Amino acid sequence: MIMTDQAEKLRATFQARERENSLPGFRDSGRHARVFTVASGKGGVGKTSLVVNLGLALTRIGCRVVIIDADLGLANIDVMINTVPKYNLADVVNGSKNLQEIIIKGPLDLKIVPGGSGLFDLANLDRVKRTTLLEQFGELEEEGDFILIDTSAGISRNVVSFVGAADDFILVTTPEPTALTDAYSMLKVISERGYKKKSHVVVNLTRGVSQGQKIYNGLHRVVENYLPAMELNYLGDVRYDPVVSSAVHNFCPFVISHPNSAASTALSRIAWRIAANGEAEMPSTRGIAGFIDRLRKQ
Repeated sequence: MIMTDQAEKLRATFQARERENSLPGFRDSGRHARVFTVASGKGGVGKTSLVVNLGLALTRIGCRVVIIDADLGLANIDVMINTVPKYNLADVVNGSKNLQEIIIKGPLDLKIVPGGSGLFDLANLDRVKRTTLLEQFGELEEEGDFILIDTSAGISRNVVSFVGAADDFILVTTPEPTALTDAYSMLKVISERGYKKKSHVVVNLTRGVSQGQKIYNGLHRVVENYLPAMELNYLGDVRYDPVVSSAVHNFCPFVISHPNSAASTALSRIAWRIAANGEAEMPSTRGIAGFIDRLRKQ
C-alpha cells in the first residue's frame, strides 16, 4: 500500500512536470533529462531486455522515457518490440534525416533512438556537423524525463566512454561467477579512469528471495576493499521468471505481456527507486547535450 501511494505521488509529479513543459519559458527553466548508461561486464545477463522493460516500467509511473540503442555491433532493441527501423543515428550524422524522423514509437509511448554506428562517430565530426547534431539532441530533453542508453556487453572503449559520459551508470550482473568477475573488472576500469564515483547495481536472474542482496553485498565488500573511490548503490534484483523468455520469443516485453509477473513487479520496484532518487551525480553540464559533450571528449 505504501509503495502504491508513493508511486501515485510520483506519477502526479511527472504529470505536473509535463504540463509545466508546455508553458512558455520552460526551455529556460534548467530542467534536464537524466541520462543513464546501462552496461554489463559480459553478455548473456539479460541487459537489453532489462533496459526495455525498465523503460516501460518508468512510463507506467508517469515518466517520459527515451532509449538510445548504443550496441554498435548487435543493436536489437527494435527486435524486442517487434519493429524494424528504416533509419538510425548514422542517417542523422550524414544529414539525410533529422532526429525526429528516426525515433521509433514503442508501447506506452516509449521512444527509441536506433543508434547504429553513428553514435560513436560523434567524436569524429567537424564543428559544424557536431553543432547541428547537438542542437537536434537538445530536442531529446523535451522528449523524456529519463534517457536510457543500452550499450554492448564488455568493457570496450566505446562502452567505457558511454559510461563516463552519462549522468548515471547501471551495472547489470547475475549470480554467475564469470558475470561477477567481469562486473568487477568493469567497475575497476571505470574507477581507475575516474569516470564515476557512484555506480548502481542490478542483479538479474536470481533464484531466491535473498540471493540478490547477498550477491550485491559480496560485490560491495570487494569494491570497498580494492576500489575505495567507488561507491555502489543497490537498485534491486530481478528473479528468474520463465515469462521473460516467453516474452522475448513473442517479441513483446514482459512488462506488457505479463504485468503481474515476478519479473514485472521487480522492474516496477527498480523504476520507482530510480524515479524517486532525484539527482545523483551532478556533472557540470547535465542532460543529453552534456552526455554528447562528454562523449566526444573521451
